[in-house]
Amino acid sequence: MHRIVLFFTSIWTYRVARLVLGLMFVVAGVIKLAGPYQFAIVIDAFGLVPRFALMPLAYLIPAIEVIAGIGLILDKRGSLPVIGGMTVLFLFVLGYGLHLGLDIDCGCYGPGDPEAEAFSSLRDSFYRDLWLLTGVVFCYWWRWMSVRGQPASSSES
Repeated sequence: MHRIVLFFTSIWTYRVARLVLGLMFVVAGVIKLAGPYQFAIVIDAFGLVPRFALMPLAYLIPAIEVIAGIGLILDKRGSLPVIGGMTVLFLFVLGYGLHLGLDIDCGCYGPGDPEAEAFSSLRDSFYRDLWLLTGVVFCYWWRWMSVRGQPASSSES
């Protein structure tokens, strides 16, 4: 039990969690920025956004993903709330698509994304985003514990 506590309170576990979350957002954003028109089509498939907003969002969403992902990797203030907010937003959109019974590419890693080809399911993307949210919650928890002085191995930051 003691080793489990040391593992979760370790600064290295926190750094790896930040790195994984940040890299996932950077990769997703870069792929979408490489094909903004295709990403706009994916956004349109959900039917949540007026047509005039599709292209601005097709550039804005991935740009925010890249900036926030890099910020999280570097542990910059404000990046974790942005990543957390985007993850929650993505969960709502995916949940909406599941509720409607849509059978479309989630657009998470751009059009023609290998995950979509392998799984072809919004449900799988929803579950993956729940794991991302778990990582966000862990990072918040770790920060809260380190402010309280609890983690045994968090003296460096």
